[in-house]
Amino acid sequence: MKPRDTYKYHYKIGNKIVHGGITDDLERREQEHQRKWPKGHIKQVGRKTTEDAARKWEKEKGYT
Repeated sequence: MKPRDTYKYHYKIGNKIVHGGITDDLERREQEHQRKWPKGHIKQVGRKTTEDAARKWEKEKGYT
């Protein structure tokens, strides 16, 4: 069984989603995005999941 070690997230400024994606480290990814969008924050989507399932979600949402 594959580990559930991947987060799905939306990066938001206020209530507007400006980016979405997947990561294994939400804090690091938020800091990376804040270089481009300093007033934004990460909102986790659902629970941690497998990398394969997260990549499928990312593709379905058009974030890739």
